[in-house]
Amino acid sequence: MTVTSVSIREVGPRDGLQIEDPVPLAEKLRLIEALAATGVPRIEATSFVSPRAVPALADAEQLAAELHRWPGIEFSALVAGTGGAKRAVAAGIKTVEYVVSASNGHSEANVRSTTEQATQRIGEVVSIVHDAGGRVEVIVATAWDCPFDGPTDLDRVLRIAEHAKSFGADQFSIADTIGTATPGRVGCLIEAINARVGDFALGVHFHNTRGSGLACALAAVQHGVQNLDASTGGLGGCPFAPGASGNIATEELVYMLEDMGIATGIDLDASVRAAAMAEEIVGHAVPSNLLRAGDRIRR
Repeated sequence: MTVTSVSIREVGPRDGLQIEDPVPLAEKLRLIEALAATGVPRIEATSFVSPRAVPALADAEQLAAELHRWPGIEFSALVAGTGGAKRAVAAGIKTVEYVVSASNGHSEANVRSTTEQATQRIGEVVSIVHDAGGRVEVIVATAWDCPFDGPTDLDRVLRIAEHAKSFGADQFSIADTIGTATPGRVGCLIEAINARVGDFALGVHFHNTRGSGLACALAAVQHGVQNLDASTGGLGGCPFAPGASGNIATEELVYMLEDMGIATGIDLDASVRAAAMAEEIVGHAVPSNLLRAGDRIRR
């Protein structure tokens, strides 16, 4: 399938910051302002989870109350259950991401539930969000491998996809939580989902732990996927998955795709500036190679 344009969701404010020391709300809003200036259409703003489990995102309600400043952006928030979904819609979030771990080991570490129990809650989450006029994306964590259970059985991902569609989810995404995917494995999973589930808006989320994140993103695009996650500066990681490191960097993804003639709608210079700001805010170097080297015409 030929893809000529993609929609990138910036996940820096949530996935990028969740393993960092807590960042003041004012600094988070300053980062969102810089990200909005890049032209990115979608931003994952925060997560409505236990503040004890993820203290960096304890200000979810306060941040959500400020998102009206950027009316042209679709903001989303991640939740791990029905309680989080209720908090998110009460805070005015219209796009809710519900995460289900395909492996029991990660599911128990992340939400203290089995994969089957988390899957059965999809219908409840969908009802809560749809009743509030919102939309739901089901995200499958550890879609390829789990730090506790090893390789993830393909059928476990496909069963979650089937449940997500049958329960009325609006979108389905597959996440490489610990950065072990390779382009061939990405293509195989996307083809299997398309064959088993059929027409279902599909997204992908890759970590660059082993240096294959951009290659995996390109493989997904070549298989027709148009919804991709990326994080400014390559920030991020899962606090409940040992060994997980940063996401693919937004500016690097834009650099690659735009040079291939695949439109992102994102201004590369503004994206690099946002990555530099992210580095300043977290107080340490970010993984982005593009931030260090510049694009091909810079010296």
